[in-house]
Amino acid sequence: MSINRRRFLELGLGATAIGLPATASGQSGQEPELRSQVGCLVDTTLCVGCRKCEDACNRSNRLARPERPFTDRHVFREERRPTANAFTIVNSYPGEPSRVQLERDETFVKVQCLHCVDPACVSGCIVGALTKSAEGPVLYDADICIGCRYCIVACPFEIPAYEYLDPVAPRVRKCTYCVDDTERTGPQPACAAACPMEAILFGPRVDIMALAHQRIEQRPDRYIDHVYGEHEVGGTSWVYLAGRPMAEVGMMDLPKEAPPRLTESIQHGIFNYGAVPIALYGGLAGLMWLTHRRQGTDDDE
Repeated sequence: MSINRRRFLELGLGATAIGLPATASGQSGQEPELRSQVGCLVDTTLCVGCRKCEDACNRSNRLARPERPFTDRHVFREERRPTANAFTIVNSYPGEPSRVQLERDETFVKVQCLHCVDPACVSGCIVGALTKSAEGPVLYDADICIGCRYCIVACPFEIPAYEYLDPVAPRVRKCTYCVDDTERTGPQPACAAACPMEAILFGPRVDIMALAHQRIEQRPDRYIDHVYGEHEVGGTSWVYLAGRPMAEVGMMDLPKEAPPRLTESIQHGIFNYGAVPIALYGGLAGLMWLTHRRQGTDDDE
């Protein structure tokens, strides 16, 4: 049964009144079956920064068109992050993409939700608004979301964005893997279908990983021996190849262990020891304030 924000608050306040502990949801549960999951390989040595992936994503998700066209390359002057109106973006980093591409003086990297194998956002969501599908995509249900924004805090890649400017029904926004637009884009995401350089390849994750390692073995002069997302935070559906250290092209240095191990232990501890929901609401209110403050600081910069 679907639970909207108002209904959730009614249920929660009722539980508070009689002092009953709530039930945690969003557990990662059993280990996912990776063989059935899809993935995408982003080869940063092939990306030319055309931003056609951004344009395709914008159209597929029916987002507002930006003030400047996607052909405008002035956006590369500063590092960007996905927003509520831009689910994927491309950044530029000074320096050639690899040792064999000396004719190029910058490296382009696409950024979006990586659809983690064991997602912290799913584990952190107390109402189940975020779920990990059997096929791999991490899906969001706005009708269930209560706007606590804990998923934003939980994400190790700092990807989910929030519609702060929507006073009526703000939503958490991120890459959808184009699961609702397959009639127009086909089975692959719109960004992958639109890439003229084939820098974004879509397929079963096991095949994507095999292809990534094959490229490294065949061209050790072009690629560093690291498939980003293979092991980081338990693995991700989107993985990357690069011809230079990942830290130089905006990739975060993250541990192999999946964050849900921590978020679930904290969450379960709260509920198991009988802390009433009102305490949880107070904590979430603090998280909302901190997140809003951080977002405002980022916008000012």
